[in-house]
Amino acid sequence: MQYRTIGKNKTKVSILGIEAWNMNPIYQSNINEILEYIIENGINFIDTSYSYLPNRNKKGNCEENIGEFIKENNYRDTINISAKMPTHLLKSKEDMDKIIEEQLKNLKTDYIDFYLLEDLDMNYWNMYKSLDIFEFLDELKENDTVKNLGFSTNCEMDMIVDITDDYENWDFGLSQLSYIDERYQSGLEGVEYLYKLGLGTIIRDPLRSNILTKNIPTPVKELWEFADKERTPLEWGLEYLWNKEEINTVLCELSSIENISKYIEIANEVKINSISDNDQEILREMAWEYKQNKANDCTGCKHCLPCPAKVDIPSCFREYNIAKMLNNPLACKNSYFKLKENAEKCIMCGECSKYCPQMINVEKDIQECNLLFGNLENYYEE
Repeated sequence: MQYRTIGKNKTKVSILGIEAWNMNPIYQSNINEILEYIIENGINFIDTSYSYLPNRNKKGNCEENIGEFIKENNYRDTINISAKMPTHLLKSKEDMDKIIEEQLKNLKTDYIDFYLLEDLDMNYWNMYKSLDIFEFLDELKENDTVKNLGFSTNCEMDMIVDITDDYENWDFGLSQLSYIDERYQSGLEGVEYLYKLGLGTIIRDPLRSNILTKNIPTPVKELWEFADKERTPLEWGLEYLWNKEEINTVLCELSSIENISKYIEIANEVKINSISDNDQEILREMAWEYKQNKANDCTGCKHCLPCPAKVDIPSCFREYNIAKMLNNPLACKNSYFKLKENAEKCIMCGECSKYCPQMINVEKDIQECNLLFGNLENYYEE
């Protein structure tokens, strides 16, 4: 396994990390066997998530499962544990204190290696600031409760600038990135910005819920014939990220040993700046081919705002376009339903279309967006 040092503290992390928060019940029976396998193969970064569902039980609690395994096998000094403050559950500073105390108890540890504020947007960030978040974060560091502080955001580049300008003691940021997502939300620009600030960068969902490894469009497959190196869809997706020195670690889902072994094999071989110029151009063309299926030409310019019904039109179209590109709205359902004002609230007033420089029939496409995602609401998962 290869390692890179992350952020200001120069913590050594494996370039492949495990995203254990969504542990599939199928693998619960042999979870310890899977965890033993990833550690034996050099993975030292495990991302967990706070369990808050009223009907949760010990078997399904991610933090407790991971905590028990690490304690019983004396792996605490070997593993970097990542945990998240569940932003949407907070109402007071006391909530923050209570949650992190419970997380430490669940994880059976007195410190957390990587701790982040989850899914920040402007509203959540303002809420945190009203709860004296800077004092809270400083206390975590001063008390050695947390070694590295970070954040994740599903917003555009200006949100990352605001967050890093407001608080200077961040150690890392977590974001989504794949070769079709260079301009999605903060995208590649956000990763490069954090790197220039000296912060660590962690990438989640590198394969768009594995959609980039399945049902590959024929025009994309045809491009592979001109590549300098023959690659599987998995290799294209992962090598794109690990080729960049700005990226410290990439998270994959905790699944079967068979699946994880494929990730490990690639992680053991990949090198920084090893993709040829020709193959990087092919990656760009692959992304372009996917984008030919998008729904409209929205650029996120926001000329359609403010909407009288307060619909976040650019964000709705962002998820709508990704869903159409991948031919899989389920891959975007969580991001879409996290929007506080989605397409369901459209009142068809027509005010938006006359201001669109791309001449999109906005109200029509918003209704199409609502139809696409409306039937998926019951599938939404926090």
